[in-house]
Amino acid sequence: MKELVEIIAKSLVDNPDEVEVTEKQSGKALVLELKVAPSDMGKVIGKQGRIAKAIRSVVKAAASRDDLKVIVDIL
Repeated sequence: MKELVEIIAKSLVDNPDEVEVTEKQSGKALVLELKVAPSDMGKVIGKQGRIAKAIRSVVKAAASRDDLKVIVDIL
């Protein structure tokens, strides 16, 4: 899951070197924290959060086949 979020985020931003994804286990859920450059924050979130919601949907669909609960946090 970490690699999936990283690939999606790097394709969206102007500074792909500053994309950082960390994994944390929180109970039964896997939390993925996405950090990008401040200038790229708008590109990852999108208007009214549409891109962030799309990223979460893709990750949720990929995690459902493995019976995982994955939460994507954009920091």
